[in-house]
Amino acid sequence: MSRDKIILSGMVFYGFHGANSEEKELGQRFIVDLEIEYDLRPAGASDALTDTVNYSRFYQAVKEVMEGPSLNLLEAVAQRIATNILGLYPVESVLVKLKKPEVPIKGSILDYAAVQIYRRRE
Repeated sequence: MSRDKIILSGMVFYGFHGANSEEKELGQRFIVDLEIEYDLRPAGASDALTDTVNYSRFYQAVKEVMEGPSLNLLEAVAQRIATNILGLYPVESVLVKLKKPEVPIKGSILDYAAVQIYRRRE
């Protein structure tokens, strides 16, 4: 089991996720942080892209979910991202932090609302 990680932080997408009809119609900005556990020793030793996973593929997997069909809950969006990455790539685990900066909570003043999930390969 590796403790090595590939981290993609601060990925910004515009999507139509949310429980309110306004969120689904108008859309909003979402910020995604991703931490993927993957054994980086082979790539560190060889300096070859073939010994790791191209980071742009992780970005694309997140983008497909974030810009794809609308979901109601942040929890469901994060789960779909984790499921896609674990299904497509031979990684050990994935941590997804999904932030919604423009939270539609009346009278709220906060930086963002977020969910964070951690899923391991079974």
